[in-house]
Amino acid sequence: MLERKNVDFPLWRKKVDATFLKEGFTPIPKWLIGIWEIDKNFNHVTSKSDQDAQVSIIYKNLEYQGQVSKVRSPHGQRYRLYFEPSLADSMCNLFLMSYMRMLESELSESSNNRETEKEISFWEFIDIEFDSERKQFHFVAHYKLTPDFPNLFSRLVSSAPIYRIKNQVIGKDKKRIFKQDWRPRKEYKLELGVEDVIYMLVDTRKKLIYLGEAGKMINRFNAGHPDIKDWDYYKYNVLPDELAPYRLAVERMEIRDMAALLDNKQNIQTISISEYKLVNRKIDK
Repeated sequence: MLERKNVDFPLWRKKVDATFLKEGFTPIPKWLIGIWEIDKNFNHVTSKSDQDAQVSIIYKNLEYQGQVSKVRSPHGQRYRLYFEPSLADSMCNLFLMSYMRMLESELSESSNNRETEKEISFWEFIDIEFDSERKQFHFVAHYKLTPDFPNLFSRLVSSAPIYRIKNQVIGKDKKRIFKQDWRPRKEYKLELGVEDVIYMLVDTRKKLIYLGEAGKMINRFNAGHPDIKDWDYYKYNVLPDELAPYRLAVERMEIRDMAALLDNKQNIQTISISEYKLVNRKIDK
């Protein structure tokens, strides 16, 4: 692999490990404290909720929120860099092999990440740069493994069933709604195991939108949608277990809210912010 030539700030080439992906933070090595001027910027910070702990993190030209805070450890006072869950999700999608290895470790009886890393031995690396004047970190992938079946791995790591497994074995974000972006119609049969969803269909040619709910999404899509037969894109949100019993109520609420924004079949008062039309027949008044 060729070395990067566009390094603008002091750089740390970090091994991607389970803590980085699972917990959404990384310890800052002691040798970097002076180079990154960490003491100068964060020595007075008492918790990551402090205003002075706040930093920005740039990844693929997008800005995320983070914090640098002191923690106590057996080796004395250390610093950690924390980053928001959406960036942690992006790191899981980026480092597919490390993420799958982390889940394998969590599913094993011992749940020992270090032992799993020895048994499934490989490393991926991310470059972390720090602009001390702007309190801004930069994340750049340096080395990542290509899975034997890259398309399948990419699909799996962003799937609702894997997300549910992650919540079950790691025990974090259990109440978080799993959100998906728009996908073409031809892909919906790949959504194996997707359950308890609020979904949206669009017909981009006729400018139509439909909102629905489903216990098993593929089965619902297979049954058809007479009011929007030629839909060409879909998206969905998976409800957490706590909200699953209220799936119908959530759907009705979202349909009613959408009717306030788009022309609809029930003549609900709308401000009509788009040329798209809501085609649902059942709309609460």
